[in-house]
Amino acid sequence: VQLVESGGGLVQPGGSLRLSCAFSGSTFRLKAMGWYRQAPGKQREYIAAITSSSSTKSYEDSVKGRFTISRDNAENTLYLQMNNLKPQDTAVYYCNAYPQILVVSWGRGTQVTVSS
Repeated sequence: VQLVESGGGLVQPGGSLRLSCAFSGSTFRLKAMGWYRQAPGKQREYIAAITSSSSTKSYEDSVKGRFTISRDNAENTLYLQMNNLKPQDTAVYYCNAYPQILVVSWGRGTQVTVSS
């Protein structure tokens, strides 16, 4: 299984970005998936998760109401719409299986920098 995150970049506070995660393999549609992030000097943390059918979504409190997780099982792709970005959202963002205990290896992630 290969995971390739994309869509990051430099954005001003209050701006938006949409991250994508391309999943190679036939099991994407069966898996609950999550987005995680790691800020400089901090541990990687969970920020959002979605069940295989998209019936249930969950968010870490700091992103609730600003971020939206979604998926397209036909395209094997996971998304994260990020609105009203804040400097504290600056991190490398990763997608992977959820919960994190199921993660075998990580992709390269995509850098998100929120700065004026």
